[in-house]
Amino acid sequence: MPRLYAYDSETTGLHVVDGDRIIEVALVEITRSPNPRSFHSYVNPDGRQVHPEALAVHGITDEMVADAPTFEDVLEQMLDFIGDDEPEIIIHNAAFDVPFLETGCAEINRAWPDFKIIDTLKLAARHFPGRRHSLDALCGHFRIDLTSRTKHGALVDASLLAQVYLAWFGQGGLDLTAQSVTQVAEDISNLGALNTVLVNNPNGLVSTFPAWAPFLAPAAA
Repeated sequence: MPRLYAYDSETTGLHVVDGDRIIEVALVEITRSPNPRSFHSYVNPDGRQVHPEALAVHGITDEMVADAPTFEDVLEQMLDFIGDDEPEIIIHNAAFDVPFLETGCAEINRAWPDFKIIDTLKLAARHFPGRRHSLDALCGHFRIDLTSRTKHGALVDASLLAQVYLAWFGQGGLDLTAQSVTQVAEDISNLGALNTVLVNNPNGLVSTFPAWAPFLAPAAA
């Protein structure tokens, strides 16, 4: 099974096409371990200033990233952390984060690797129609504590996303009988990261889950 990583970033502003760039990145491995592996770094935006609106959201000042490593250096560290096990990257609102990664790579004549991306914002829109779909809203839905967070940050938000993912798809609620596991195993080779399979939950209801969700390993005793 591929490793799953929750990813988040903070940027100088909202518009990559207008020159905004990444100033903080984080990855948190999605696992039931109480101490998941994580990667975190600030990123030097190569002279670009943090917009006041962005500063109000994440609190990262120009001074905090002035001596940070370059995007190229951070990219190498991220890829070393992720490894070569065909990972899947979980992002909340990938349409925002991925273009920043792709643009940063293009500026150093690299290509962002063709990792599978699972966008929890799109999944939330599908699974919870008519509700709010922000990360904060999902944390509220799954009763994940936000009281310690005063501002957004890549590491804290990636950690929250990992908790949301586990609460959502790894919280139990799956009938892992031999039949259901066999069905998932048969389907998994034909389904992409965002496809779903039907399984029976303990209440006798039919729920949809990503094909790989039942295979999340439980924590070691």
